[in-house]
Amino acid sequence: MEPMHVERIEMTVPPKQKKQRLDAYLTLFLFNASRNKIQKWIKDGQITVNNNLIVKPNYVVQPADEIVILVPKPPPIDVAPEEIPLNIIFEDEYLLVLNKEAGMVVHPAVGNFTGTMVNALLAHSNQLSSVNDDIRPGIVHRIDKDTSGLLVVAKNDVIHRHLADQFAKKSVDRIYQAIIWGHPKKEADRIDGNLARSNKDRKKYTVAETGKHAVTHYKVLEKFPLMSWIECKLETGRTHQIRVHLSHIGHPIVGDQPYGGVGRQLGGLNQYDTQLGLEILEMIPRQALHAKTLGFIHPETKEWLHFDSELPDDMRRVLSRLRDEKKKYQ
Repeated sequence: MEPMHVERIEMTVPPKQKKQRLDAYLTLFLFNASRNKIQKWIKDGQITVNNNLIVKPNYVVQPADEIVILVPKPPPIDVAPEEIPLNIIFEDEYLLVLNKEAGMVVHPAVGNFTGTMVNALLAHSNQLSSVNDDIRPGIVHRIDKDTSGLLVVAKNDVIHRHLADQFAKKSVDRIYQAIIWGHPKKEADRIDGNLARSNKDRKKYTVAETGKHAVTHYKVLEKFPLMSWIECKLETGRTHQIRVHLSHIGHPIVGDQPYGGVGRQLGGLNQYDTQLGLEILEMIPRQALHAKTLGFIHPETKEWLHFDSELPDDMRRVLSRLRDEKKKYQ
């Protein structure tokens, strides 16, 4: 019998997996799990390989290995409704679409038990789907705290599953806009790079062969001194996907400190350009990324719904400043 308060995770090692220790392999997939913690779970019998309890951290994973992990879950969090303003742009009895402000966390977690979008949703509606756990009612997908933009929220479980299925089948239209450092060599391109959790920093992701398949399409909308304004269309929806992919090709998002978007690009510039870069960073102390467009089929009416949102004030101010600077070179 499994212990209470655990999450059961099952995974199969892919056919082309290279030789790797079990503890190192699992750090790529388990959130907030250090190698030491994983080693302890293995020794405590919370991780099995092919139903074998007697497994060691240095076991070398093999293709087709069946791994089961029983991850201890923290005590339930009591999520309370809070009267927090929400920018709702569409709502009916089945779902709602809102434009999240940068700085708002989507759902409660360690360090953010209050002030989240879920707290605000609970005060707004007593009809939210329960497909996820108690701290994520209605949440079909999410965007990062410091990313602004559009999200759809489900009001019942049937609607939630239909929407989640559209996300899984990649039929949802999701377009982001970003301001990045530098000028990509190609005006439009496809970034294809598997994403895995970083071994150096568990809060970050990196491009790695052993990661999950991830594809981002981008096109340049406008070029400026030092920076570019681009549009990104998601083919897959991995955590931090756009941020990691843009950093990987050498053009991190302006203000994205974890992925190299703060300060690093200022090295080697002349005094004038350095000052311009510092000025822009002061104008937007977060990643300049906005989930601008969202389109999907309404699960009940079968109508194609398409929503577009304006760029937030901070990104529009940055673009205005960059356009003023661009005029000096024309």
